[in-house]
Amino acid sequence: MADNGKLEKAYIISYPNRDFSGDTLRFDIPINPESYTKNYKIEYDVRRPSGGRGADARFKSTAPEQLKLDFILDGTNTMEGYKFNEPLTDEVASIKNRKVADEDAVLNQLNNFLSTVYRHDRDIHRPRFVKIYWGEDRQLFKGILTNLDLNYALFHPSGKPLRVKISATFLDYVAQDQREKENNQRSPDISRLKMLKAGERLDQHVSDIYNNNKFLVQVAAANNLTTFRRIQEGTQLRFPPLDKTEVA
Repeated sequence: MADNGKLEKAYIISYPNRDFSGDTLRFDIPINPESYTKNYKIEYDVRRPSGGRGADARFKSTAPEQLKLDFILDGTNTMEGYKFNEPLTDEVASIKNRKVADEDAVLNQLNNFLSTVYRHDRDIHRPRFVKIYWGEDRQLFKGILTNLDLNYALFHPSGKPLRVKISATFLDYVAQDQREKENNQRSPDISRLKMLKAGERLDQHVSDIYNNNKFLVQVAAANNLTTFRRIQEGTQLRFPPLDKTEVA
């Protein structure tokens, strides 16, 4: 919220680089979105036993988060609180003060929006990476545009649209180097080496790395261990990729 108690307008900033850096483009949403929807999805490997009625759903991965944003671009000058930030030239000022709707107002706004989030940046040969903010510079989402629906309504006598309803879907994006760093920190599917310190136990490491100490037997076998409990301090242990089919 702003100091005057009014909700700040949402806006979008786009970047040419995958780490959200470089020269920016900005699109201020003229009137706050009608709504937005966040989608979270967990993917499972569903296996059905032969002749059985039930199914064994085993966790595979967490799908990238999605954000669906719905808002309106208007050129009728009739929507309260509507404001599109464009250069206030003499021509623009005269358009805003006249009673007849400007036939190009919506198309100009749409062109700004498409340049920010949709069109290929000629330097990177792909659409730009975006961050979406709403209220006191609060970052609502960051990612890439994956789907865009434009619904045209209300038309100027010339046939040009005076209102466009936009439904844009964005996919959460993490740069490859950052994703690999996160995977190296927590992924149970990447081999890692650990030196056993005084007071540490193998089952504690297995539970921490794989979130399931049922993989204890696999880890012990990978390290040619004959016991889980009496492991000499300073022993280097390997935590291998998981064979998930061996654990119920």
